[in-house]
Amino acid sequence: MNKNIFQSIALLLLIVPLAPAQSFEPSSLVEHVGDTGFVRVEVKSFDSLNARQQQLAYWLSQAAIASDPIVYDQFSRFGLRQKRLLEGILAHSGGIDAAITEKLTRFTKLFWANRGNHNETTSQKFLPTFSVEELRKAAHAALQRGAFTQRSVTLPPLSSARQLDLELNDLRASLFDANFEPMLTAKNPGPGQDIIQASSNTFYQNLALRNLEGFLERYPLNSRIVRGKDGTLREIVYRAGTPDGKVAAGLYAAYLKRVNSYLGKAARLADPVQAKVIADLIRYFQTGEYSDWLRFGTDWVQNDATVDFVNGFVEVYRDARSAKASSQAFVSITDKPLTQIMTRLATNAEYFEEKAPWDALYKKHSFKLPVVKAIETLVETGDFGVTTVGDNLPNENEIHEKYGTKNFLISSSTRALNKTSGHRAFNEFAATPQIAARNAKYGDEAEDLETALHEVIGHGSGKLGERTKAGPKSFLKEYYSTLEEARADLMALWNTWDPKLKELGLISDQQEVSKAMYDGAVMAPLMQLRRIPRGDTIEEDHERDRQLIVSFIRDRLPGAIEQFDHDGKTYYAVMDYPKMRQGVGILLTELMRIKAEGDYDAIKALADKYAVHFDPTLRDQVVARYEKLDLPAYWAGLNSILTAQFGKDGKIMAVHLGYPSSVEQQYLSYASMYDGSLLGGGEASR
Repeated sequence: MNKNIFQSIALLLLIVPLAPAQSFEPSSLVEHVGDTGFVRVEVKSFDSLNARQQQLAYWLSQAAIASDPIVYDQFSRFGLRQKRLLEGILAHSGGIDAAITEKLTRFTKLFWANRGNHNETTSQKFLPTFSVEELRKAAHAALQRGAFTQRSVTLPPLSSARQLDLELNDLRASLFDANFEPMLTAKNPGPGQDIIQASSNTFYQNLALRNLEGFLERYPLNSRIVRGKDGTLREIVYRAGTPDGKVAAGLYAAYLKRVNSYLGKAARLADPVQAKVIADLIRYFQTGEYSDWLRFGTDWVQNDATVDFVNGFVEVYRDARSAKASSQAFVSITDKPLTQIMTRLATNAEYFEEKAPWDALYKKHSFKLPVVKAIETLVETGDFGVTTVGDNLPNENEIHEKYGTKNFLISSSTRALNKTSGHRAFNEFAATPQIAARNAKYGDEAEDLETALHEVIGHGSGKLGERTKAGPKSFLKEYYSTLEEARADLMALWNTWDPKLKELGLISDQQEVSKAMYDGAVMAPLMQLRRIPRGDTIEEDHERDRQLIVSFIRDRLPGAIEQFDHDGKTYYAVMDYPKMRQGVGILLTELMRIKAEGDYDAIKALADKYAVHFDPTLRDQVVARYEKLDLPAYWAGLNSILTAQFGKDGKIMAVHLGYPSSVEQQYLSYASMYDGSLLGGGEASR
């Protein structure tokens, strides 16, 4: 960095007053465990629903909870067995040494937060603080108090001390050996392994990446590909099977049958249009057929219900190939006032497409108005977390090209996270008090606007080429998700300066809000290093996308963004906002071309150079700075609890909304759906 730039920043540090103290609502933080914070996700709009809508929400929430265990098995072949062991111990912990119980409880909470013992952001395995012997003693004490005696779906009971010891021995490496299945999703594997072999997830079994060459997948999202002893590949489909037996049950059948039973009850409470949507999903879970998934997605995306939901095998981030989808679900209520604001943005999608910087060859000329809504989530399960503050679905190109998309701004998650952390982390990493003050005043608005632009305008923009019109994922492979998230972020950064936003009443002070958005984007690659405690590579696609943007602009447009040190601390700062926007346009243009043409070599070169690697010394500094703030690096959500009051006829009389008092209450309640010994279980208890 040149001397004049350093002097100007040093001067700002001296003359700009610190941001005024802010008043915040009470924190939503329920518990801080290690590096993870558990936050309560509150729902203010539930009371606005009528009785029928509340009952619909109850059964849709039960369906979401019923699908929750699937992702534990998708993340590791040991996941469900580990889950059964840990939950059994916690639910029958009387008589276990208090110190051991404390260590087991802390580990189990982190296990729940990550749906296994790999960090869901970094993919890196984390280890317990208790010993093998301490686990054995606790497990045997729990066995004596009635743990593990019931069948847990596909897992047989552990009814004797000998059976328990065999189970503990089988799970030992998966829990205690750091070198055994060290990564959930490995996009940069070590020597001797490819991206499939080095990943613990179970989308593929007994095969290498090269074995998939020429293999045509009939069930691209919802199957496990296995390789037999003779080398033949086959797909084991995730499906419940049809009641008439014409379609056989497949993998996860027990869970999907339970999901369908609750969806059936929900359908009877839904209006006719949404009832058809729910029936479509039931059929898909029965057959597993991609055509049924497309039928569901087509009907779902056109249905703007007040009580809405997502449930299925949706996102492909956990698969290094970006092909297989993990299970996720949420149930939501529309936040109507904020939705009206988002609708203004959606109705002008064609305008923003025309203003995009890429070649006219890749611009859409016909638009299906997307469904846009701000929502509060009643429940989030499976591979869907509180840190997701925006969502754009469906992912299938053949649906959103013809029918548009449904775009969610998740206000309840944003509110929960902001109430917990405030501006403390941002202030620590802000290069100047001026930047900190701007964030305190405009940061929340900038974040909400960026999410809306990302989801409503970003993901739905652009036109594919003839080669990729069926979808670019198969061409861009493991880099597709990084590219698409970066492209959506760049569309937000590009359009925030457009005067149309002011005309639509979507931005207050355009200069200051846009600068706040750019400040946040530039600081993100530095601040996110706190979440990568080991190694020197980034695996998560959203984190890759943020680093790609900043690193590319720093390299290609010197003077737009600078890195500098002050008092032993490193900072990133925007030095020239118009020049940074120029860089945004250059990268956005290239990413759209790559997506449209399916140019694998080009995205690989960009990602490998700018998105993957970082300086571990800088990471260590960032981690140390966060430790002084005593803020969690990761977040998990505690959902609302819907409790149904049933009449003698078995029908719901009333539904009550509450919140869990502890982390254990939520997760053991969910698990008790399949193992009544954990809480005394049963639907009426939830």
